[in-house]
Amino acid sequence: MGTEGSTMLEPLRQGLPPVDPTSVSSSVSCSLAARYESVKGAREFTKSALQRWELNEQFDDVALVVSELVTNALRHALPRGSSGAPDPPVRLHLMHWTSRLVCAVRDPSDECPVARDTSPGDPDFAAECGRGLHLVEAVSDSWGWHPLAGTLRGKVVWALFRLPPTRFPL
Repeated sequence: MGTEGSTMLEPLRQGLPPVDPTSVSSSVSCSLAARYESVKGAREFTKSALQRWELNEQFDDVALVVSELVTNALRHALPRGSSGAPDPPVRLHLMHWTSRLVCAVRDPSDECPVARDTSPGDPDFAAECGRGLHLVEAVSDSWGWHPLAGTLRGKVVWALFRLPPTRFPL
């Protein structure tokens, strides 16, 4: 991950509910090309990480959230014509603590994510898109975003999952 990753993660850790730093188990990240096929790659990357961490039961909810966050980054946060950029502008981070899992997607946009009104009185109530952040909110325990610090431009949108206590055989 290097210094770029630690610069990105420090504000994220500050924005999350308090976690004992000694309980960090692992973290992984991957770059995602500016193509919609990257959403599938993000799900596969997530599945592999959750299998390594023995968190297979969480895959459906986490994969849904990862899909929504990555799709939003690709759809709304990339500058026009960035598909041929040498450095992929979107990055997925998965961080696992003893009792929590965080999915975070970094993108180059300074725009804050906005959940669209999906109430029955809204004229776009039946629209096929615009519900992603509502799904993230419904499936995860909490979510948020923050601008990047330091020399990096953009933001990170994250979702937190509380994990069930580990059960040890008697």
